[in-house]
Amino acid sequence: MEAVIGQVAAMTAGRSDVDDAGASRADRAMERYACGEEPAFVVLYDELAPRLYRFALRWTRSRSSAEDTVQQTLFQIHAARHRFVRGSAVMPWAYAIARRLLIDLGRRGEREELRAQDVRDPDEPATAPSPEEALHHRRLEAGARRDFASLPAAWRDAFELVKLEGLSVAEAAEVLGITRGMVKVRAHRATAALRKAVARRLRGAPERTARPAPNRKSRPGHVREGGVPT
Repeated sequence: MEAVIGQVAAMTAGRSDVDDAGASRADRAMERYACGEEPAFVVLYDELAPRLYRFALRWTRSRSSAEDTVQQTLFQIHAARHRFVRGSAVMPWAYAIARRLLIDLGRRGEREELRAQDVRDPDEPATAPSPEEALHHRRLEAGARRDFASLPAAWRDAFELVKLEGLSVAEAAEVLGITRGMVKVRAHRATAALRKAVARRLRGAPERTARPAPNRKSRPGHVREGGVPT
């Protein structure tokens, strides 16, 4: 499983692992901000913005569009801050807002055009690899991106939120508006499909295609279809 996650994460220069303490810090900051404590927004921004940016960059492959998505998400959180329920988790709410914005972006026909720009995450190390290493990396990256894009959209969403973004199953279920069981099933199916795709590519096996049976000569005793002996 780790190999599969590593291959998919290579598309976007890695994933962010955020522990429960980080999420709790965001929740506490959101509660203070909802109560009118303006300085709490700085903490909230520091907790949400990096994760939302990577999430949006994975969708758009455009830094400017990712930054715009983060700003719009935080603006919507700001506008609705007085309706935030104390004790609620802010992270799923933020991801749900960002996801809706990105879906709207895709509906405007911009997603594929932006993805074609093939933008790198600015956090990626600046050291230049050798030409051979760069070519190998780009091939792996392209293969992982194709594998991920070939998954059903529902599987991709569950896998991305749980495996790449580090949300809990409950949080992902809240973002997607489905049950926890459905999140588990979809993430598991995506993981299994990606694992098979990576294993096939590492073996160098081509995609399976249907081929006609070889035209072999009839042998004595062979029975043709219909039960007529040759």
